[in-house]
Amino acid sequence: MVKKQDEDEFFAVTPEIENLTQLCVQRSTIDPSLYTEYDVKRGLRDLNGEGVLCGLSEISEVRAKKEIGGKKVPIPGELYYRGININDLTRGFLKEKRFGFEETAYLLLFGDLPSAVQLEEFRGLMNKYRTLPTNFVRDIIMKAPSHDMMNTLARSVLTLYAYDEKANDTSLENTLRQCIEMIALFPQLAVYGYQAYVHDTDPSEPFFIHTPRSDLSTAENILYMLRIDNKYTELEARILDLALVLHAEHGGGNNSTFTTHVVASSGTDSYSVIAAALSSLKGPKHGGANIKVMQMFLDMTQNVKDWQDEEEVADYLRKLLHGQAFDHKGLIYGMGHAVYSISDPRAVIFRAFVKSLSEEKGKQKEFGLYSMVEQLAPKIIGQERRTYKGVSANIDFYSGFVYHMLGLPVELFTPVFAMARIAGWSAHLLEERINTGKIIRPAYKSVMPHRPYVPMNAREEKN
Repeated sequence: MVKKQDEDEFFAVTPEIENLTQLCVQRSTIDPSLYTEYDVKRGLRDLNGEGVLCGLSEISEVRAKKEIGGKKVPIPGELYYRGININDLTRGFLKEKRFGFEETAYLLLFGDLPSAVQLEEFRGLMNKYRTLPTNFVRDIIMKAPSHDMMNTLARSVLTLYAYDEKANDTSLENTLRQCIEMIALFPQLAVYGYQAYVHDTDPSEPFFIHTPRSDLSTAENILYMLRIDNKYTELEARILDLALVLHAEHGGGNNSTFTTHVVASSGTDSYSVIAAALSSLKGPKHGGANIKVMQMFLDMTQNVKDWQDEEEVADYLRKLLHGQAFDHKGLIYGMGHAVYSISDPRAVIFRAFVKSLSEEKGKQKEFGLYSMVEQLAPKIIGQERRTYKGVSANIDFYSGFVYHMLGLPVELFTPVFAMARIAGWSAHLLEERINTGKIIRPAYKSVMPHRPYVPMNAREEKN
């Protein structure tokens, strides 16, 4: 173990590491033109951004184009869970005033909407599994707490393996049991991990553990466990539930779901599969995008004097694109999607409820700024950049703002995504187990020329 006084020296990047890093770059940089020469779909996407077809699924479908006259033309985005349009699904929950995440998880896992009796039995099963192993919080979560809750989630999932007497049993029955248990436990693992981190960082902060209640939905329990007074409004719980439903699944081609299929195809245990999916979602290009949106808007509010002045806001957006503002990456975060061009259906559904929540929280001015950026950004991107498809707001554009208004700490933004997506990952894990085939092993073309072995005494020293 590294001593406290030696940490700075231990973790410092030394000249030796810098030199070896340069060596890595020199010997591992591939000429971009070779991807075209060998017709390699980099990122498993073609030049038009279309994903390379590499599997079949019945779980969900993403539509952004329609074939007309032999040509594919963009259409407003559509998302289907087990063949049911997400608009119809969420409209049904809202019309009947039901919390929908548990019902959505059932739909994704078992392929059909549950009856009232089936849903009640499923909720009872989830409540049964909302119990962590004895001393798990003390021995696992409270020891060496991490500032990154996705790291905490992944470690906790891998540690659950050690508490499971049938951890390596990959039968469908056992896999399903493990999946339902993880769907039920994710909120506790993330919230308790956050409480432990806060208390470890500042011991004067209270460390409290609220046990989830069996009469509450997943969304309600998240707010109940996170807040010291357990209080929340109905609108807060409803919009968090909607966020969970909209994030629960998004086709088999997204990075973390594809990771689920790849790792599961090796025949490994369920905990390793889900830990791998969590590691994928942790990346800022995937689940961490909503944090970048929040940080970008914070910078915008500090640098734009009049939030209602379209020209001043537009000027800031142009600076973003030219790498002259915020993180200088040349991106307007929350705008654009790998699949959708005209619209992201999840963002469209979310928008109306974001407005209602902003009114409850007195954040109408901030919502107005978000709305203005949503309208201006596509036009400015079209003027400043050559793009192969249209650009629209994605769900990350609004989700960070929603979580901020709900009082969720930034550290839990991506874990909330994971609390929802574990339902989709579980469905894909089961699908991979049921349709067991070959291990997923894509090909990589080697472009390194063959060369002879050089004996040690004949090798030249290189700077």
